[in-house]
Amino acid sequence: MPDPLEFDPIAEARRQWDAHWGTEATPSMAAVTSIMRAQQIVMGRLNSLLEPLDLTFPRYEALMVLFYSRRGALPLGKLSDRLQVHRASVTNVVDRLVASGYVEREPDDRDRRTVLARITQAGTSAARDATEQLNATRFGMNPLDDAACEGIYSLFRWMRLEAADFIGEPKPYRYAQTGDGAQPAQQG
Repeated sequence: MPDPLEFDPIAEARRQWDAHWGTEATPSMAAVTSIMRAQQIVMGRLNSLLEPLDLTFPRYEALMVLFYSRRGALPLGKLSDRLQVHRASVTNVVDRLVASGYVEREPDDRDRRTVLARITQAGTSAARDATEQLNATRFGMNPLDDAACEGIYSLFRWMRLEAADFIGEPKPYRYAQTGDGAQPAQQG
């Protein structure tokens, strides 16, 4: 990990944005750059925790989808859909899980054109060990407490719903600032 900077680069970007583009979009720009940096920090923490198990967080997610599946196996296309990633990404993740001995590829008895990814006993054990490690470290979300994590989940759930990431409540929502923080406000 590189040494910490002596200034907040996002605060500096915000200052520069105000000076060059005006303040109208500054909160959005600052929010986006903060989200992207926080994602990098959390992903780095998770990958460091999972490295001893020869996992990355994307491999862990794929392993857990298989772990929770009824048959312990899914077609690669369905795995891609569940993870909401491109099929080429799933192929790469499954290749790495196969190399680690956590997943096997096998033909689908119901459709010879389909290849299944099946979790192995070693994969089940790794999934359990990784989950215990991630739970014990709160998925790298320190210093945020449970209430802050719930707030983040709720906030981004509405953004995902509005983006048609999944089918949910029938009307789109936007967030309005209230005294207690961001709250969903129905668009009218």
